[in-house]
Amino acid sequence: MGALSFLLVQLTAWPPHEDETLALFVGRQSLPHLFHTVLGQRGGAPLHFLLAWLVTHTGGGLTSLRLVSALFATASIPVVGLLGARLASRGVALAATALVSASWVLLFHGIYARMYSLFLFTSALSYLALIVAVDRGGRRRWTLWALAAFAMAASHPYAAIVLASQGFYVLLVRKRIVQALWAFGAVGVVGIPLWRSDLVLAGRFDVGVGGGGNKLGTPRSVFDYLRDAAGDFLAGYRPALIAVLALAALGLAILARRRPQSALLVVAVLVTPTAALLLARLGSSTSPETRHLIFVLPFFALLVAMGLVEATRLVPKVGPLLAIGAVAAILPAEIAWGYRLTPELYRGEPAVRILARHDAAAWLASVSEPNDVLFGYSPLYDQAWERARGRVSDVVVPRADPRLAFSVLLHAPKPLGHGIWVFDASATTNGVRHLGIPLQAPLYSWEFDTRLYGPFVIVRSREPAVTVGRYLKLSRMVEEMGIPTPEHGGLAIGDALTNLKTAAYAEVRLDRYAGTSRSRSTVSR
Repeated sequence: MGALSFLLVQLTAWPPHEDETLALFVGRQSLPHLFHTVLGQRGGAPLHFLLAWLVTHTGGGLTSLRLVSALFATASIPVVGLLGARLASRGVALAATALVSASWVLLFHGIYARMYSLFLFTSALSYLALIVAVDRGGRRRWTLWALAAFAMAASHPYAAIVLASQGFYVLLVRKRIVQALWAFGAVGVVGIPLWRSDLVLAGRFDVGVGGGGNKLGTPRSVFDYLRDAAGDFLAGYRPALIAVLALAALGLAILARRRPQSALLVVAVLVTPTAALLLARLGSSTSPETRHLIFVLPFFALLVAMGLVEATRLVPKVGPLLAIGAVAAILPAEIAWGYRLTPELYRGEPAVRILARHDAAAWLASVSEPNDVLFGYSPLYDQAWERARGRVSDVVVPRADPRLAFSVLLHAPKPLGHGIWVFDASATTNGVRHLGIPLQAPLYSWEFDTRLYGPFVIVRSREPAVTVGRYLKLSRMVEEMGIPTPEHGGLAIGDALTNLKTAAYAEVRLDRYAGTSRSRSTVSR
């Protein structure tokens, strides 16, 4: 109840994010169009976007979508408890759920309206179903596992790693292998559209396995990533992290001695993503973060809880009290670490920024036209859409993906309307965040109407862009404003260089497309 209370109270504390806006804009499409976009163009998590579709088509918005994340995060806690009781004991499970409930990973993604609390819930549920199916067998139990596994596969591309860890576990315990083959095969066949969607996403961000490309890399870099993830799971302060890692190592040793089959599952969960990270080649647009390993959280908390409970048993008379006290001591460290990572989650968005957002969205709503072309999924667009439904365009050019950006522009209704771009000086991607911004860069006033609202700069072309080429040229001009230069200053917007490259690379694609079209026209004549 404590985690749910926190999530409900702080549901609107975290500032709206562009990834949440993306889910809402995609969710406002028709259902066939949504599946075409997610499965064929973007890749990713179709179940998350389906939930966004349900939210938007029942009249909900960002708060409702965040409520969905909060409910899945809360529902994950009892599943973690059941998983811990199966693998260890009720006492260990109780301690583990307490640790998970205060984890920044759970609390942040319980508010952030993306797919990660959904992924935590479905992955934990699939692990629980797998344990039961391996222990007891039977068609009904394997069917339940397959349903949970399919839901997990529809929740996040990293579900492939979860499935690999589960297959590894079945091989390690050497039980129900034939039944498992049928169940895994069924998930593999039914999930073909999901695997294709994952390949689409991998193609967009140059992710793969094997030779070529850039690797996450050396064992040292993988170790650093896993260490940071462990810190984010509980508390990343060095003394606290050393303590929890020592407890986790103790917990694994004790679990291996007392419940070797349980230890094999934990080992499979830890080893599989480590091996995948060592083998994966990741493009420059890809950056694994703690959230991608959220499915490991229940098992890491279980090991820490196991080590903690067993360590306190060395003092039999007061062991339970010491265990409770130790858990109680870790919880504040978890909260403090979360505050350090995302202070707005705990203290809320600054009032001046909230007012600036509302004013900026009101202006956007007042000038919006249905054929405008929006660059990036700025949360201001979603707020404007809520104010002026029907007038705000649904043509959004994605950032950091020239291929998809060009595709959106190519298929957008012609002639193109006004271009709209948004800078946010308070974004977390900026080296220095500001709640107000001095406008010193040249803003090509003959081309653009520029408005300032606190940390937000809204740029709107004075005339419709009309063509794709013209729009991309305007985009380059705008994004150059955000890049600081020795001659002209600049707004120092963290994403401006990435956005500039997106427009430039999309122009290259446009030139190739125009050349191909001319060649085809010549051949046809």
